[in-house]
Amino acid sequence: MTFVTLLDYAAVLVFALTGALVASRAQLDIVGFAFISCLTAVGGGTVRDLVLNREEVFWVADPNQILLAAGAAVVVFFTAHLVESRLRLLIWLDSFALAVAVSAGTGAALALDKPAVIVVLMGMATGSMGGLMRDVVVGEVPLVLKQGELYITCAMSGAIVAVAASSFGLASGLALVLCAMVCWGLRAGSIAFGWHLPVYKSRPPRS
Repeated sequence: MTFVTLLDYAAVLVFALTGALVASRAQLDIVGFAFISCLTAVGGGTVRDLVLNREEVFWVADPNQILLAAGAAVVVFFTAHLVESRLRLLIWLDSFALAVAVSAGTGAALALDKPAVIVVLMGMATGSMGGLMRDVVVGEVPLVLKQGELYITCAMSGAIVAVAASSFGLASGLALVLCAMVCWGLRAGSIAFGWHLPVYKSRPPRS
């Protein structure tokens, strides 16, 4: 099992937990929990593998990843009521999932010797698409587009750091660890301290 495969497993698990928490907030049944969890868990990686034209989509090659996501959904279905603030837990779990998934997507593209811009885009897609699908399906404002927070910027920064580290000869595993650290550090700072980029403010047209 490669390091990127381990990252895929970790991303699937944590993103599946976030999907189940969203399902609990939407008060879905247990099948709905499993559907949202699986969609969230494999959505980003599926987009990545299709775009990169890999031999098989990762969860088709290894169905245990779907079983892991479904199992996580069942656990949350029976335990979500024990959590005092599911929204807070969701946001922090999503930050970990983002960091791990960006590393997995970046690593997959690096392993195929893709150009730097493709590597960065695959890291961003893997980290953000599953959560985007999750939020859109349940009718919530996607975290990736939430005003006043860093999200996709974190994914892009982490992937760029990994590409730069690899270009300087750093081992792939260390480069991906750096990717995850930078991505999560920026996202955590945005959640805890309100870090954000300037937002567009409309101005009246000039006469």
